[in-house]
Amino acid sequence: MRKFSARNALLATLASISLLSTGCSAGPQASPSPAADSAQAPHPTSVPHPDPSPSRQLPVAGAPDEQPTAVARVAGDGEAQKSPLKVASYDPGSRRAVISGTKKPTSATGPDENTPAVGDVIASGPAPGAPDGLLAKVTEVAGKTEKGTEVRTEAATLGALLGDDKANGTVPVDPASFDVEPLVQGVKVSWAKAGNVHVGPEGAKVPLGSLRIDVGASAPLPVTEGAPLSGAAAVAGHVQLAPKVEFSYDGSSVIAPDSAFLGLTGDWSSQWSLKGKAVAGGKPVRIPFAKLHADPVIQVGPVPVVVNLDLTAYVQVEADGTVTVDVKQDLKGGFRIGGSYTKAGGWKPVSTSDITSTPVQAKVTAAGKVKAALGAEASVGLYGAVGVTGVVAPYLRGEATAVATPGSAVGAWKLYGGVDLTGWLQLQLSIFGTPILQHRIPLGALHREWLLAQGDGAVT
Repeated sequence: MRKFSARNALLATLASISLLSTGCSAGPQASPSPAADSAQAPHPTSVPHPDPSPSRQLPVAGAPDEQPTAVARVAGDGEAQKSPLKVASYDPGSRRAVISGTKKPTSATGPDENTPAVGDVIASGPAPGAPDGLLAKVTEVAGKTEKGTEVRTEAATLGALLGDDKANGTVPVDPASFDVEPLVQGVKVSWAKAGNVHVGPEGAKVPLGSLRIDVGASAPLPVTEGAPLSGAAAVAGHVQLAPKVEFSYDGSSVIAPDSAFLGLTGDWSSQWSLKGKAVAGGKPVRIPFAKLHADPVIQVGPVPVVVNLDLTAYVQVEADGTVTVDVKQDLKGGFRIGGSYTKAGGWKPVSTSDITSTPVQAKVTAAGKVKAALGAEASVGLYGAVGVTGVVAPYLRGEATAVATPGSAVGAWKLYGGVDLTGWLQLQLSIFGTPILQHRIPLGALHREWLLAQGDGAVT
């Protein structure tokens, strides 16, 4: 329920006392006659009632290096506050946690700041046993241990901490926070951050806040039975991202938030080439070449919100016929994927992109079709619960036709650039305190395509 501050509770009490004292006199008076009572009756007036505590606009920013723990207490006004409590350990199976305090005891009355109590809602950054952070409500205090106070917990929601407050902001993800797992040979990672810190072979060329993944100049695509590529086909190039987490929350309504949003936005640029022979006979082949993971913590007012990001970069090729391609292109633009909630409309997907491409060189020969994408699949969640999964896949599509004539073959070819953006929402987005989704909601396929180049002549 919506919280009321102690200040407004006091105002409400004072207003009630004032209304009661209005009809009382300092001494005895004669009872007025009905006529006099009617004549002296005041005109109806509206008595101001104190409004509920106005919603605070909480800042949204990157969390400090020493991430605080936020605790909402049963006592007081129930608003989340920074706390000296820390999660010393957590067992996800039994949902038992050990909570330690870091503040020296005081003689002040009120709840002990170093000891959790039943009803406390705790939000913590990554901790032992909770690498994705912890958002939980204390249901029982089991007792003291050497490391702190052992408690039993149950799942909680952000609504229990943010209450009727509002928050809206976009936070860049530190490229240094990503763990990168190369999946094929020839993958190299570069990034740059504030403080003139550059890492990787291309670090000096990467804009601040960006992460770049290079695929070696001659990384061959694996040949498997039914694959649509010959062993001579190869992909080379790089993908560069500047990811940002977008978070918003409006809890000014009662019971459920008025609105909420969780998503991933960012700038995208890449330059890559595909060269080889594609033949018919198989399904599309997707070849992941790098996996990335990060758990950035964003600070929403006093509340540390742990965002879990997973990203897989991949190449996918499909073909129909026998086509030889020699293509190189640049892509640049932005993208936004996420889930948006309103009390009236529920959860809805969001997917936009303005990525465009420019061919550096393009050539398609023989007859058939080929489509190659250099894309990324991203998952965004909170405290270990996946909420949004999206696939950003800029691609090249080529097609060639041939007409046989005596002694030669004459044909035409076209090359298209495009971007596909797909994905879905998960029921775990209920962590905001909104109604649970009954099933996955597709993001809806965003599909844009444009002609890059075309030609005709002798077909080999």
